[in-house]
Amino acid sequence: MTLQEQVNKDIIEAMKAKQQERLDSLRMLKAQYIQNNTSPKPTDDLTVTISHAKKLLDALPLYTAGTEAHDKILREYDFIKVYLPEQLDEAAVVAMINDIKAAGAKDMGAIMKDLQPQIKGKFDGKRASDLVKAALA
Repeated sequence: MTLQEQVNKDIIEAMKAKQQERLDSLRMLKAQYIQNNTSPKPTDDLTVTISHAKKLLDALPLYTAGTEAHDKILREYDFIKVYLPEQLDEAAVVAMINDIKAAGAKDMGAIMKDLQPQIKGKFDGKRASDLVKAALA
């Protein structure tokens, strides 16, 4: 079952269970899939889901913690994160960086090129970049 099919199935479940907030969050994600599918250069569903989740997290600092809007974004992220891959910890990413370095990559660009496909959606790219810089220092 594709990610889009799973979201559609969960939308139906949310409608039947009368979970309006979950339903709204899933419909927003579905709208992102539809927009992606009709764009000139569509990407895969996982990339769309990761992008949507990142936008939600980026919006959090705009609202004061504890406010209704802040809490709503957190709940929406909780509904969406079940479709994201399991997150990696820093130790696993450092081990990947060391493996890539051992394979012969000497500069940041080469390491990041090999590392990005392995961590896509599982670890923050900016933090990974900082870890690569530290490993090369």
